[in-house]
Amino acid sequence: MKALFMRMSQDKQETLLKMMILTMAMALSFSTRLFSVLRYESVIHEFDPYFNYRTTKYLVEEGFYAFHNWFDDMAWYPLGRIIGGTIYPGLMVTAAALFKVLHFLNITVDIRNICVFLAPFFSSLTTLVTYHLTSELKDHKAGLVAASFICIVPGYISRSVAGSYDNEGIAIFCMLLTYYFWIKAVKTGSVFWASLCSVAYFYMVSSWGGYVFLINLIPLHVLALMITGRFSHRIYVAYSTVYCLGTLLSMQISFVGFQPVQSSEHMAAFGVFGLCQIHGFVDYVRSKMTYEQFTTLLKAIVTVVGGVAFVVGGVLTATGKISPWTGRFYSLLDPSYAKNNIPIIASVSEHQPTAWSSFYFDLQMLVFMFPAGMYFCFSRLTDANIFIIMYGMTSIYFAGVMVRLMLVLAPVMCILAGIGVSATLTTYMKNLDPIFGGKKSEQTAKKSTKKISSDYNYPMKNEVATAVVFTLTLFLITYVFHCTWVTSEAYSSPSIVLSAKSGDGGRIIFDDFREAYFWLRQNTAEDAKIMSWWDYGYQITAMANRTILVDNNTWNNTHISRVGQAMASPEDKAYDIMRELDVDYVLVIFGGLTGYSSDDINKFLWMVRIGGSTPEGAHIKEADYYTPQGEFRIDKEGSPTLLNCLMYKLCYYRFGSVYTEQTKPSGYDRVRNAEIGNKDFELDVLEEAYTTEHWIVRIYKVKDLVNRGV
Repeated sequence: MKALFMRMSQDKQETLLKMMILTMAMALSFSTRLFSVLRYESVIHEFDPYFNYRTTKYLVEEGFYAFHNWFDDMAWYPLGRIIGGTIYPGLMVTAAALFKVLHFLNITVDIRNICVFLAPFFSSLTTLVTYHLTSELKDHKAGLVAASFICIVPGYISRSVAGSYDNEGIAIFCMLLTYYFWIKAVKTGSVFWASLCSVAYFYMVSSWGGYVFLINLIPLHVLALMITGRFSHRIYVAYSTVYCLGTLLSMQISFVGFQPVQSSEHMAAFGVFGLCQIHGFVDYVRSKMTYEQFTTLLKAIVTVVGGVAFVVGGVLTATGKISPWTGRFYSLLDPSYAKNNIPIIASVSEHQPTAWSSFYFDLQMLVFMFPAGMYFCFSRLTDANIFIIMYGMTSIYFAGVMVRLMLVLAPVMCILAGIGVSATLTTYMKNLDPIFGGKKSEQTAKKSTKKISSDYNYPMKNEVATAVVFTLTLFLITYVFHCTWVTSEAYSSPSIVLSAKSGDGGRIIFDDFREAYFWLRQNTAEDAKIMSWWDYGYQITAMANRTILVDNNTWNNTHISRVGQAMASPEDKAYDIMRELDVDYVLVIFGGLTGYSSDDINKFLWMVRIGGSTPEGAHIKEADYYTPQGEFRIDKEGSPTLLNCLMYKLCYYRFGSVYTEQTKPSGYDRVRNAEIGNKDFELDVLEEAYTTEHWIVRIYKVKDLVNRGV
């Protein structure tokens, strides 16, 4: 093999090496995301993936048209949900298409396994696209480094690990593919590349609501090129094609519909499209008129067109033809907006501002190499480099505002860090003394010695280069170890199967969620209605196959508020709400026994805020659940309103007689580090139906009305 490799030309050697490195990077990207499968078999993670799996299974079994017209009467009882018109179907259609292709080839793979492995498969494709995108921005060396970065970066692994069957699993691939085709279209001015960009954008629209970021970033790039005097016929052809074709294609998604021409989030793209037409028209007129005539006409055009656009935009907005910005969009511009106005959005942990430590945890050395990549892009400004600079600056802002958007930042971090590392190594490795033997190396060494001796302005060139290369190598090694540790410890355990380390170093598995859902499936009527907080709705429907009141779609704030009111009210008032909603069972999550912190008591204040955000819940005041000193306490000093509400009683029922730690009294909550204040109470309108082994999931049956004739 070595002899065959040496006989190849230098170009073929480089091509072969690039293919080998890319193949290894893709294999590494796929393998690093399989830890959870090796530990817990084919387990789907989190909450949304269970809904995605359930809908994909329905698509495969019933067909696309049945799926598109599916009315799900097991969700949001008694309202129901129209599935086809309220989801981005790209993920489900992709998995179903792979399922059909494999079965056509007589490879009989269960649809569940396809859902589990889809995200790792697309992560390997993302590695490939990252290489080509970075190569367009700089060169193949930078592309290889960026591909190596993204294949193991924790910020991307968090949403592409095996079992993470969510929209983002394929959306990042779609996003980078769109950017790659956009850069090709900008460089060539080709309708072909612009059309491919539109198709990739359509795939992105069908997969994730984050497509709004793309349709604002690309127009922003075009606007920047106009302002800097770089606008050309190439840009005009590229953007006009992408906007027209991409908009038409995106409107074919039922959930999107006419939003691209009606919503405020899309108006920037439309405005830049209009500017492109005006710019093209002005350039044509300039070539046909004198300077004085052109100046007069330009002022008139700007005044008239600007005034007409302002008036028309104002009228359309006032009449509702152009819908206002959504709450999620406002929360990106003002992080405090959701907390003050839409608590249902603020209650989602992914919508919280990102802590500084999270940047290092998810990106490690990329945080430090990102500015270096930005510097090299600024030092050689091109149309493509301006785009990646704008992508980097906007994404780092949005990632700081919302934890979820760290996923958008991770790819550009890898790209710019790849450019920075590659440029640095290329610069300094040229200054290293040759270390290989042979006549050629000796001759090179002699030439290098003469060159160094004659270069009085750069003393200790070899030593400095050695130090820089050694430091970067050390950084790269620590990056690999950090990514491996984060992946194995933080992102390889499904949230539905919890694990902890025992005193002897062994692993303890808490399988309470699946245990509880299996009990519901086997021991309750098929038409039973389950009330729980919205976090667990998708899992209950998919795993227990039971009807739920609210789920993770969170489309109806009033309905969720009603559930919050029941949880925050005393038993008698909560019973009226439960009878109103035909509730048969109530499910709560409790972590006081095991130390599981993501339980309903820790989420309770959000139930209070959301419950009190509607007119029906005006009597629920958050201040009533605090002590006079403004503390949220579950011990004897706690608020009487809290100690007697339904959620408190359902979580702590019979807990007052349980000893959790040797040196602590009975009823000691290991999450809140306090002894509960209300121990001796009985339930009046509910009865305990089932409690899992570690008390994490507790299920209660709603009692029937008392027979007045008895």
